[in-house]
Amino acid sequence: MDEIRGDEIQGDEIRGTARGTAPVPLSVLDLVTVGHGRTAGDALRTGVEIAQLAERRGYHRYWVAEHHSMPGIASSSPAVILAHTAARTERIRLGSGGVMLPNHAPLVIAEQFGTLEAMAPGRIDLGLGRAPGTDGATAAALRRTDRLHEGADDFPQQLMELTRFLDDDFPDGHPYARIHAVPGPVQATSEGGVQSPARPPLWLLGSSGFSARLAGMLGLPFAFAHHFSAQNTVPALELYRESFKPSTVLDAPYALIGAAALAADDEREARRQVLTGALSMLRLRSGRPGLVPTPEEAEAYAFSPMEREFVDSWLVNIVHGTADEVRAGLDDLAKRTGADELMITANAHGGEARLRSYDLIADAYGLPDA
Repeated sequence: MDEIRGDEIQGDEIRGTARGTAPVPLSVLDLVTVGHGRTAGDALRTGVEIAQLAERRGYHRYWVAEHHSMPGIASSSPAVILAHTAARTERIRLGSGGVMLPNHAPLVIAEQFGTLEAMAPGRIDLGLGRAPGTDGATAAALRRTDRLHEGADDFPQQLMELTRFLDDDFPDGHPYARIHAVPGPVQATSEGGVQSPARPPLWLLGSSGFSARLAGMLGLPFAFAHHFSAQNTVPALELYRESFKPSTVLDAPYALIGAAALAADDEREARRQVLTGALSMLRLRSGRPGLVPTPEEAEAYAFSPMEREFVDSWLVNIVHGTADEVRAGLDDLAKRTGADELMITANAHGGEARLRSYDLIADAYGLPDA
């Protein structure tokens, strides 16, 4: 595996004065949410606007997450979205947060992300998860008939196969030794020479201890889904750090956490916006996935006592309020977890609220406006 340089993980552009006063690098996770009265096309256009804003304001990376059969999330194909976004940005790192490896043949992922790396050299991250990103029936529909038995338990083997395809280094005698993921790690230049080997850095994603331990054992960077598994964050990060073995990829642990956060011009507006995402999650968990409701619909919704309990527990883990309040919450989160990077996801009905939130958070941290 190729070494991931320090600037690929942290990035020179977000160190020192360019990072303002943020204690750790700040990045963006976009679920490409589709609000009621909007279309998937609207959501995808907003995603590009968010990536462009993130680049202009000095956020480090922009990732999208693979989900399926969810009308309110339009990110079923991260590679396609990233190719579209790469053509409309210049510097910001782009990646998957993540691609769900059990849903795909490793060769296909190697080809897709090798193509992205060829299109946007040095800007692509390949984050991998072991969950299906959907329900069981949809997961079965995503996989070939002879792969229906495969799942999370096969993740280490699938990861090894993907890594071999990315590095083009299956040993002699292996059934795949003569198969090459194209574009691969060595590219011919326009002058006919050969560039240095390059391929997207691998990240492991998780919401429990399995991927944390595996990332540590392999010496890979680790991204934890704090935004929907907050109770497991500290134990998983401790397990990652305890399990970490230096590798050609990293000489020390590097932990990123996804953090749900939304800033608005006042507390009431922030509450209105995050309630839309909470109601959307309630419906998803109840088997009724749909478009993200409007703030007016969320405010008027008659929650049962059990539903109110779920929503209140969900909102506890969303940092929301004014820009200064969100900054204080994110600073506290970084301190409590020891995270090396915070990846902010702002879930709300409309793109305007999410764009405003990322701008306000950048202002609160004194990030540059390029």
